[in-house]
Amino acid sequence: MDIGFELIIIVKLLASFILGALIGYDREIHGRDAGIRTYAAVCIGSTLFTAIACHLTGDPAAASRVIANIVTGVGFLGAGIIYRNNSAGTSHGLTTAATVWCTAAVGVAIGLDMYIIALAGALTLYFLLSLHHQKWYIQWKKRMVKGAGHHEDED
Repeated sequence: MDIGFELIIIVKLLASFILGALIGYDREIHGRDAGIRTYAAVCIGSTLFTAIACHLTGDPAAASRVIANIVTGVGFLGAGIIYRNNSAGTSHGLTTAATVWCTAAVGVAIGLDMYIIALAGALTLYFLLSLHHQKWYIQWKKRMVKGAGHHEDED
């Protein structure tokens, strides 16, 4: 492995750190368990596995198998984040689990040199996470829940 390739991976890891931290920032400032460190770690790990897999073999199927296992592995991580309060009949952690899983996709995109897609994905995820704190969204959600006649909890 030449030093140039390793330096490229380091740049990818820095990009993953920045985008993962951006996604986790909203969660961090609102006191959620999964924040900057969790989201950045998922993004960095996904990038590193993808970049190394792409480098080790010339076989595109090998890289796709690694990516498939990232999707599965982070899915299991997300399953561990979700918990159900049977006495209240509510579930918690769904949004965190879903956005951690999507953050892995941002990391994979960086690992595959899809920087614009990764940036668009990260910004979209940040926007999605920030909705929960936007007044217009809160009001809209209240109207929707009231109109539907039921209440759905989000983490």
